[in-house]
Amino acid sequence: MQDELSQFEKNSVWTLVERPSFHPVIGTKWVFRNKLNDKGEIIRNKARLDAKGYAQEEGINFDETFAPVARLESIRMFLAFACFNDFKLFQMDVKSAFLNSFIDQEVFVEQPQGFENKIFSNHVFKLSKTLYGLKQAPRAWYED
Repeated sequence: MQDELSQFEKNSVWTLVERPSFHPVIGTKWVFRNKLNDKGEIIRNKARLDAKGYAQEEGINFDETFAPVARLESIRMFLAFACFNDFKLFQMDVKSAFLNSFIDQEVFVEQPQGFENKIFSNHVFKLSKTLYGLKQAPRAWYED
């Protein structure tokens, strides 16, 4: 959990501000997963902080949703081209992909449970970059 929050600080994802009176604040939740090796043994525990995007309302919190999807034909053509030209392909998993895309709307989220600021406990975070779970996160990532 601390690794995730340090990624937020490193990428300047948010700033702590006073709770807005006329703007909705979205909740946050921790999502936990176990990373397994080839034998199915747990090798690492992972934690990710998500926004409660399911609580967002269209027209109030966001205008439209977007999900970039690759067509299967495109992937096959790419793999065939790479094979024909003896290209070496690598798969990459970006741990904090959405944390690198800027958001163009004012979005406020609650402080993560268990990591509230003791002095400013009633404050919320104003996002400058997207967060997993937000409805507008895929579009912002794709546009950057």
